[in-house]
Amino acid sequence: MTAPRLLAALSLMLATGCSALTPYSTSPAVPPKGVVDPRDRVAICFNKFKTTAEEVQQQAQGECAKNTVAEWIDTDYRMDFCAMSVPGRATFACTPAK
Repeated sequence: MTAPRLLAALSLMLATGCSALTPYSTSPAVPPKGVVDPRDRVAICFNKFKTTAEEVQQQAQGECAKNTVAEWIDTDYRMDFCAMSVPGRATFACTPAK
């Protein structure tokens, strides 16, 4: 790799370094076989060392529809849905607010 390309790659890594740990929405886990759950689901990818449970909850709440509450269902660490820098996937159900 030439020096200019190496410098460009390092600059890009530094510029995106902090945002690589920012939680983001992804595809939620589906209910287990035989479980019928009509609620909408949302999921958030996160890094448990950099993001608090409250921050993940707030992000999920922002993904749910108005007049619903994001209720935690499960967390998994499969690499199918989230990047290695944010390996946790928290799935929430959007439950109608009371």
